[in-house]
Amino acid sequence: MEVKLAQRVNLIKPSPTLAITAKAKAMKAEGIDVVGFGAGEPDFDTPENIKEAAIKAIKEGFTKYTPVPGIDELKEAIIEKAEKEQGLKYDKSEVIVSCGAKHSLYNIAMALFEEGDEVIIPAPYWVTYPDQTVLSGAKPVFIYTKEENEFKVLPEELEEAITEKTKALILNYPSNPTGATYTKEELEALAEVILKKNPNMWVISDEVYEKILYDGRTHVSIATVSPEMKERTLLVNAVSKTYSMTGWRIGWVCGNKEVVAAMSKLQSQSTSNPTSIAQKAAVEALKGPQDKVYEMVKAFNERRDYIVERLNSIEGVSCFKPHGSFYVFPNFSGVYGKSYNGKVIEGSMDFAAYLLDEFKVAIVPGVAFGDDNCARLSYATSMENIKKGLDRIEEAINKLK
Repeated sequence: MEVKLAQRVNLIKPSPTLAITAKAKAMKAEGIDVVGFGAGEPDFDTPENIKEAAIKAIKEGFTKYTPVPGIDELKEAIIEKAEKEQGLKYDKSEVIVSCGAKHSLYNIAMALFEEGDEVIIPAPYWVTYPDQTVLSGAKPVFIYTKEENEFKVLPEELEEAITEKTKALILNYPSNPTGATYTKEELEALAEVILKKNPNMWVISDEVYEKILYDGRTHVSIATVSPEMKERTLLVNAVSKTYSMTGWRIGWVCGNKEVVAAMSKLQSQSTSNPTSIAQKAAVEALKGPQDKVYEMVKAFNERRDYIVERLNSIEGVSCFKPHGSFYVFPNFSGVYGKSYNGKVIEGSMDFAAYLLDEFKVAIVPGVAFGDDNCARLSYATSMENIKKGLDRIEEAINKLK
């Protein structure tokens, strides 16, 4: 029979980050020594106390369905965290737990966006935002941020992008892929524009990298700027990055109870509840000791300093020093136009293919994030791998004519 897929499937693209990682893994499985910079997850194990909480849940038989939007115990831990860390107060009716932050974002898109809506997405962006927007029927509107502005949206850029059709702004800070984040003053300036230009638009505030910050920075949520901003902010978070729990699939949204109720309705007919055992583990992650988080961030900080310095020392490469997350987003456009064995490097896809095929280094091309001048390198890998990978990148660039 002829297979005729729904048109919506053709609107979205597979994740290039997962594709690069899969190709690198396949090469490694063949015994090829590949250095992978593609990982979007910490290379540290989930802390023991969190694993023990999951084992305890299994042994105690906590293996049945739970309420669709998550167990009260986890909601209470999320509410306590928001109030303690940001001074934000939420009711349980304003919190929904889903199967990872990506699922949380999908639920928001399906509950809020529809044909005729515009969704503002600063670029470089996490690859999922545009596709989820398109899948909902809405139109992505990109603000192309600049390296000289630390990849941050300026108030005048936001003002220009907002129209009467604007349904939401998706703001991710610290950012994947750039590592940029915002100060309280910068968020206040953006909030002023939003409330003046379109007071009915939402801000989807993706804060999953909030704990991975450097140089004494502290995380500030845009929801804290004013009561009016809290009212229209949907705060997205997860245990994935902070606690190295990517595979546990627990994310959540705090925000307007009508939106949360709509998301819960959608979730009830798609995944239903998040995994019972993972929810118990997430409670321990939020309420238990935090020392492993600090250890992880300390290691990331050392790697960041090394990788930025090395990249900036290579001719034709410039690299912004990230404020947070565990990625660098170096500009490789200085080597474009050069060639190897007659093949010209014309953009980030060519450069990534060249590195993987000829020098066994896996990076993610920047075009996937909306900036073809750059590429994303994750330093969620050992210092040994980082050094070896950068040696190969430097050699690869030196061999271009």
